Amino acid sequence: MVQVTLKDGSKRSFESGKTILDIAKEISEGLARVAVAGEINGVVKDLMTPVTEDCSLNILTFDSEGGKHTYWHTSSHIMAQAVKRLYPNVKLAIGPAIDNGFYYDFDSEKTFTPEDLQAIEEEMAKIIKEDYPVERFTLPRDKALELMKDEPYKVELINDLPEDAEISFYRQGEFVDLCAGPHLPSTGKVKVFKLMQLAGAYWRGNEKNKMLQRIYGTAYPKKSDLDTYLQRLEEARKRDHRKLGRELDLFDIYEEGPGFPFFMPKGMVLRNLLEDYWRKEHVKRGYQEIKTPIMLTKDLWCRSGHWDNYKDNMYTVNIDEAEFAIKPMNCPGGILVYQRKLHSYRDLPQRMGELGLVHRHELSGTLHGLMRVRCFTQDDAHIFMTPDQIKDEVIGVIRLIDDFYKTFGFKYHVELSTRPEKSIGPDELWEKSTAALREALEDQGIAYKVNEGDGAFYGPKIDFHLEDSIGRTWQCGTIQLDMNLPERFDLYYIGPDGEKHRPVMIHRVVFGSIERFIAILTEHFAGAFPVWLSPVQAKILTIVEKHIPYAEQVKAKLEEKGIRVELDGRNEKIGFKIREAQMEKIPYMLVVGDKEAENGHVAVRSRKEGDLGSMPLDVFLERILGEIESKAM
Repeated sequence: MVQVTLKDGSKRSFESGKTILDIAKEISEGLARVAVAGEINGVVKDLMTPVTEDCSLNILTFDSEGGKHTYWHTSSHIMAQAVKRLYPNVKLAIGPAIDNGFYYDFDSEKTFTPEDLQAIEEEMAKIIKEDYPVERFTLPRDKALELMKDEPYKVELINDLPEDAEISFYRQGEFVDLCAGPHLPSTGKVKVFKLMQLAGAYWRGNEKNKMLQRIYGTAYPKKSDLDTYLQRLEEARKRDHRKLGRELDLFDIYEEGPGFPFFMPKGMVLRNLLEDYWRKEHVKRGYQEIKTPIMLTKDLWCRSGHWDNYKDNMYTVNIDEAEFAIKPMNCPGGILVYQRKLHSYRDLPQRMGELGLVHRHELSGTLHGLMRVRCFTQDDAHIFMTPDQIKDEVIGVIRLIDDFYKTFGFKYHVELSTRPEKSIGPDELWEKSTAALREALEDQGIAYKVNEGDGAFYGPKIDFHLEDSIGRTWQCGTIQLDMNLPERFDLYYIGPDGEKHRPVMIHRVVFGSIERFIAILTEHFAGAFPVWLSPVQAKILTIVEKHIPYAEQVKAKLEEKGIRVELDGRNEKIGFKIREAQMEKIPYMLVVGDKEAENGHVAVRSRKEGDLGSMPLDVFLERILGEIESKAM
C-alpha cells in the first residue's frame, strides 16, 4: 500500500501500482470523468502513471494550469497526426502547449493556406472520433534515433539530450512523436477545437535556421468555453493597439525601423503624462532621478555578467578600436553612479530612478507593435541599502506599485521567481535573497505563486501581473533583489564601525516599459482613455461659422485651466462632426450654437454618458477639472 496526501490535506491509502486515473475513480466517478492529468509531488504526470510510493497527489481538471497544458499538448499531437496523414512528406519540428492553446511547427514544401486548416480540422475530428489510446514508451538512444531517422528535427533534438536522459515517445494509432509529455489517456478526450492561424517561425527561434510553418490552435472540453474564448479574441482584435495607435494618431512603426516605434504629437501627450506622473510619485517617496549613457564599454558588461548571459540580445559597435555595447539594461550605469563617491551607512538607502532608453536585439518574427520592440524606455530605479533595510525597502516598492496600478484601475496577481539555470553567484546569496522577498510578501499578506527558475540572472524577483478589462494578464512591474552585482563591482559603504560593508541592491520597474505600458493601456481602454490621460480632453463643435468667435472664447478659457482642447469650426453638418469626434474617442464634445453663445453655455456630450444638455461653461469646467484631479476612470 502507498499513502497519498490529497489536495485538501487528507491522507488515503491505495494499492501500490494503481494509476492516477484509478485513484481518481476511487475518490469519485465524477472526478475521474473530468480529470485530465495528475500532479505527483508538484510534477504533472499522465493519468495512466502508476503511483508506487507515498506522495502528495492533486487530480487536475482542465481548469488548472497543468490540466490545460496537458489538454492542449495532446491537441497539438492530434493536429500533427492529421497533418502527417494529409501531407506525408511534411517533417515534424516541435508542438508545445502555450498560454491559450497550442502550436506545431512543420517543415513542408507545400505552403499551408487558410483553406488547408479546414481539411486539417476535418482530419483531427476523425482522429478524435477514433479515440486512440495515447501510450507512452521509452527507448535507448540508438533505437530512438533509428525510429526517428526520417524526422531530422527530432534526430537533432535527441542528439542534444544529455547522455543519461530518458528518451520518451507517445503513440496514438499510427502516429508516434518524441515527447516528454504529459498527455491525455486518449485522443477522444479532446472535445472541441479550432485552428486559429498560420505563421512563420525559425527553427529553435534562430533566424540563421530554416523558416518553418507554424499552425496555432486551441481546444476546450465544452463548446461554450471555446465560444467565450473566440469572443474574447474578437474583442482583443478590436482593441489591437497597433490599429488604434494609427487610427487615433498616437504611434506607429514603419518599415524603415522595424521594432523602433515612432510617437506622434498626441502619443507624446500620453507618454509625457505617464512620465510626469511617474516623476511626481517618485519624488514623494525619496527617489532622485538620474540619466546614464546609452552606450558603454564591453568591459563593463563583462563585469556585470550581461555579456555572458545576454550578449545575443545586445547591439555592439567598435569605437577607437574598442568594443562598446548599447545598453540592454540600465543597472550597470546606476552602479557607476553609486560608485562615484564614498557612502556612509547614514546615506542609505539611496533610491535612484531613471527613465532609461534601452535596446535589445529581438528576432523580427517576435516583434509586435509596442508590446515587443527593439528599443524602449524602462522606468528603472536602483536602490542601494544596508542588509537590515531590505524588508522595508521591498515593502516600500510593493506599496508604490500597488498605488500605481490602482490609479489605472488594474487588478493584479504576484509571482515569486527563483534562481534560473543561467545565473551568477553562490547559492547562499540566492537563498538569502529569495527568503527576504518571501518575508516581505508574507508581511504584507500578499498571496503569491512561486515561479521556479524564472528569476533574473543576478537575483530572485517579485513579478506583478496586471489583468486588463477583458481578462488578459501582462507582466509589468518587478522587484529584483540583488546581492551579486554589488559583489562583482566591489560596492561598499562605511558602517557604524568605520569598516567597509557590502550594500544590497534592488532593481525595480513599475510600468516596466513605457511603450509596452502604453500598448496595454490602449487595449485596456480600447483607446477611450480616461479624461486625465486623453491626449484631447474636449472638442468644441460649432453649428455654423458665425459661432466660431464664441467657440474661440470657450477654447481660451479651457486652455487657461490647462484643459487639452481642440476646435472644429469646419463648415460641416453638426452630426458629421459629432460622429468624427466619437471615432476619435474624445471624452467631451462641446456643441455651441446661438443659445450657447447668448447665455455663455456649452451643450455637453459625454463619451460615457451621452447628451448631458446645455450648462454654464463654469459648471462644465468644475466637472472636468474634478475628473482630472481625481484621475477618475
